[in-house]
Order: sequence, then C-alpha cells, then structure tokens
Amino acid sequence: MKQESLANTGEPWRVGVLFSRTGFMAIIEETQVHGTLIAIEEINERGGVNGRELVPVIYDPASENALFRAYAKRMIVEDQLSTIFGCYTSSSRKAVLPIVERLNCLLWYPTLYEGFEYSPNVIYTGAAPNQNSVALCQFLTEKYGSRFYLIGSDYVYPRESNRVMRELLSKRGGHVVGERYVGLRASRRDFVPVLNEIRDLSPDVIFSTVVGEATVSLYQAYADFGFDPRITPIASLTTTEAEIRAMGADVGEGHITAAPYFEGLPGVTNDAFVKRYKRRFGEDQSTNMCVEAAYFQVHLFARALEHANSLDPEILRPMVLGSTYDAPQGTVSIDAGCGHAKLWSRIGRANGRGQFDVLQESSSLVPPDPFLTGTGFGRLAPA
Repeated sequence: MKQESLANTGEPWRVGVLFSRTGFMAIIEETQVHGTLIAIEEINERGGVNGRELVPVIYDPASENALFRAYAKRMIVEDQLSTIFGCYTSSSRKAVLPIVERLNCLLWYPTLYEGFEYSPNVIYTGAAPNQNSVALCQFLTEKYGSRFYLIGSDYVYPRESNRVMRELLSKRGGHVVGERYVGLRASRRDFVPVLNEIRDLSPDVIFSTVVGEATVSLYQAYADFGFDPRITPIASLTTTEAEIRAMGADVGEGHITAAPYFEGLPGVTNDAFVKRYKRRFGEDQSTNMCVEAAYFQVHLFARALEHANSLDPEILRPMVLGSTYDAPQGTVSIDAGCGHAKLWSRIGRANGRGQFDVLQESSSLVPPDPFLTGTGFGRLAPA
C-alpha cells in the first residue's frame, strides 16, 4: 500500500535514511545518521506526527556512489518511500538526484555544497557558498594574507568550491599559488609531495576541501612537517569536530573552519541538543554542523508533515517552503524561492579541547544565494 493512501490511518510514516555508516566517508556520515535518529526519537516521544510514529528505513551505501544510486531507487520503488534524508558528498547527491526527480520524491540534503544547483525535489539545509566561502575568504585575507594554496579531494565539490574561492580571492586582490587534488582514500603518505610544494611556495593560507578520512591524514601530515597554524593555517569548509576528534585535538588546534554551527555555541536550545546527543552516543562524541543540519531538517519535515498530513511531495513541499525552526545554531528557515536554508555564518578556530572558538559571526541569518548573484552576501562581526 502506498504511503500517500494512508493519510487517515494509524500506519507509521516511513522515511528513508541514506548515509554511509562504513567506508571512508563514515567518519562524518555516521554522525548525520545520529542527528537524523535523535530528531526522529524526539518527534516520536511527543507522539509522532498527527498521532503516527516516524519510522526510518536505513541503508548503508558504504561510501560508494553506485550504492547511493541503487539504494535510492530501492527505497522509492520497492520500499515505496517518498522522502529520503541523505547524502554527504556532492557526487553522491548527483548520483541520487536524477532518480528522485524522475520518480518525484523529496531528498533532504544536510551538507554544505558548491552551489549552482536547484531542484524542486531537493531541500538543501547545508550552507551554500555565500554562507561560508564568502565569509571565510574575507576573514582569511584580512587576518593572514592573500596568497592561497588550494588542496581538495578529487571530485565535484572540491573542484567547484576551489573555483568559487579562486574568484572570490581574485576580487580581493589575492591569488592562488598552487592547487592540488588527491584521491578520496588519500593516506598520510599521499600528502607528502603536496606539503613539500607548500613549503616551497610559502602561501599565507592552505584552503582545504579534503573530505572524509583523508582530512585526518592531511592535518596529521601537516603536523609532521612542523608547520605552524598561527602563521599558515589550514582553513576549511569541511573540517568539523568529528574530523578533529579523529586526528587529535593537538593536531587540529589553531586551524580554521567556516560553518553555520559549532558544538560550543551558547544557548538553551544548543545545550539541550548537545546533552541529548552525548547521552545517546557517548560523552566523548561531539556534534558538528552536519549533525545539526541532519537534525533540524527532520524537525522541519515533521512540522510540514503535520500540516500536509501527506508524504506526497506535491502536497508536502509547499508546506516546507518558508517554514522556520529554532535550531541549535539559531532560528533557521527555508527560502521559498530556491529551497535552500537561511543559515548563520560563523568562523571558528579549533582549540586544544577539540572544539571551536567562534571568532566572527553574522549578525543575522544569511539568505541563501546558491548561484552567487550577489544578493546574499553578508559581512561578519566579531563574536
């Protein structure tokens, strides 16, 4: 029986959860599973949605794009699901996108990405470039200098993000002194020639779009070379508390990340979120921007579902657009025009406890501007 026909029954609402719990991306995607499950548990503890329980149908695509594609199709065709929470990398999102569009389902994507995309079948709750790259470039050129070295994992997100950063840097009178890409499974050894080149070129900043386990290898290799983050930091959009924990707080200390959310943000809502997360998954586990987006998007979904009382995307999506939620990062909302989230922009520096000290933050929500038309740019103020 299709879920759309169950609106007036007590049957549970079934939703798909599609993140890697194994493979080289599990270091961050497993935390997105955690964020999703905590939100579902909270909703069910309050009685579900219109008296009906939310039930996750979980698949592990094991960091393989082919499995993302296969499992998305299975969820929709065999499991008859019409809502999927999932994907971290842009390559996995792009593997799933044609399927959710062709079969008219709704994908909730809780990861920062390179922008320049719109789909009526996707709700984008991670940061677009104007919500992180713009602020980061401004901060780095003012505090460290304008000579950047770009290092990324070899797939669509890093290449496109580096293209954006190159253009932003050029507008500020800076330039890229070097650019390298490594495999998604890059080891510590693979970064040796990269760091040798960095030592020779002496950039002011290393801008990293390395993801997954390779992030740990990059920062550890950096430490092996004896570089000083006070002079030449690694600045990133993708390095979170999860990667810092894996590499060691002493290795990550001093490096920079731009994100809408950090675990250490003050406020009652975030305090409750962090405490629940640690009770559920361990006191040594930290939240991060990807956990937080995975968490709040489920709550946005549940509020829309309460009004729509249907999982039919044609009925549900209009209820999502323009909606708001008091998230751990602060109040967020979904822009009605492009289906992307309005988020906060923050710059943090990793400290010796494996957390981030917020150095600057926006004074209000930054509207999404995924195509960088110039309408969503905002300046940061000292925290």
